[in-house]
Amino acid sequence: MQTATQPAVGVRPLEVVRGYVALTKPTIIVLLLITTIPAMVLASGGWPDVRLVLATLLGGFLSAGGAAAINQFADRDIDGMMQRTRHRPIPSGIVPPIHALWFGIALGIASVLWLAWQVNFVSAALAAAAIAMYAGVYTYGLKRTTVQNIVIGGAAGAAPPVIGWAAVTGTVSVEALLLFLIVFYWTPPHFWALSLRLEEDYRAAGVPMGPVVWGEMETKRQIVLYTVLLVAVTIAFGAVAQLSWLYFGTAIIGGVWFIALAARLLRQHGRDQALPLFFFSMVYLAALFASMMADELLLG
Repeated sequence: MQTATQPAVGVRPLEVVRGYVALTKPTIIVLLLITTIPAMVLASGGWPDVRLVLATLLGGFLSAGGAAAINQFADRDIDGMMQRTRHRPIPSGIVPPIHALWFGIALGIASVLWLAWQVNFVSAALAAAAIAMYAGVYTYGLKRTTVQNIVIGGAAGAAPPVIGWAAVTGTVSVEALLLFLIVFYWTPPHFWALSLRLEEDYRAAGVPMGPVVWGEMETKRQIVLYTVLLVAVTIAFGAVAQLSWLYFGTAIIGGVWFIALAARLLRQHGRDQALPLFFFSMVYLAALFASMMADELLLG
């Protein structure tokens, strides 16, 4: 039998290692790469120092991974109730809950110290704020109490490009704030589209996601609203950052496509279009940030 400090009987050492890796939600590396590196390129006016890029990415991964581990410690009860999360390391018995908590705390502290030492104090402070927002405010204060959980908590996920910008400049400029807003407004339609397909999971766990509280139609309306706001911010960013046709072409075409998919989801009865919108949102964000970087490197 598993105790609070021991993995489940029969769990092999390699499974434990994989469990700790899974606690960090490794897919966050993709989001870090997508948003942090382009922000650093724009802040540098070209390709930044490779050592600085690697140091910033490592700090960002430790920060996000630590917050993710703490989040899974806090959500261990509801993770076991949901089909999507019941195989995570804690509910599956691979990693004892207290170990996951201390692992997350250690990664979070390491990230702040690393960024302060190898990058700068501004990026370290931003990372600390992001950890506090996600692991504290979102996980313990918002997720189970308000339908606005993913909106307000999305501030943590929007931190990587700001950290990347601060890593290069030591400041947080208007451009950095607009990059923050791009990811901030992208997050609700991205997650609400997924939550439409996982409503029963969230309802069973008592998590007040959009479809559980608002119902299907209002959630779809909110997706359209935030998608329109997102596209408006992407255009404003291009103007402030003085980017050219490559970025604007991607932002406009991708934005119109995103709005069209959101509108189709709203018009059509049922939730069949939710997953296509969810997957498109990931491609859209990657293409948008890649176009920023390409515009600066090729046409800047």
